[in-house]
Amino acid sequence: VQLQASGGGLVQAGGSLRLACAASGRTSSNNGMAWFRQAPGKEREFVAGISWNGAKAPDADSVKGRFVISRDRAKATVYLQMSSLKPEDTAVYYCAVSRTPYTPTDYSLYNYWGQGTQVTVSS
Repeated sequence: VQLQASGGGLVQAGGSLRLACAASGRTSSNNGMAWFRQAPGKEREFVAGISWNGAKAPDADSVKGRFVISRDRAKATVYLQMSSLKPEDTAVYYCAVSRTPYTPTDYSLYNYWGQGTQVTVSS
């Protein structure tokens, strides 16, 4: 399975970005997919996840009400719509495929990762 993330960039605080992650290869729509992020000097953290059946995991507290995850199973693509961006959202964002139909917050339970896309929010 290969994951290709796109959509990152530089945006001013309060702005929006939409990330996309396209899966190819021996993909399975029966696995959960999620977005993580990692800022310099910090641990990789769970942002949002969506299960095989479209059920969404609780978003990280830091992004609740601002980020929305969605999935197009026909296109094997997951999206992250980010709004009201803050400087503290600056990080490399990674998409990942879970080993299960669900989306745990523990990144060690994901076996495929995209290359990451940089999101920078200026104040």
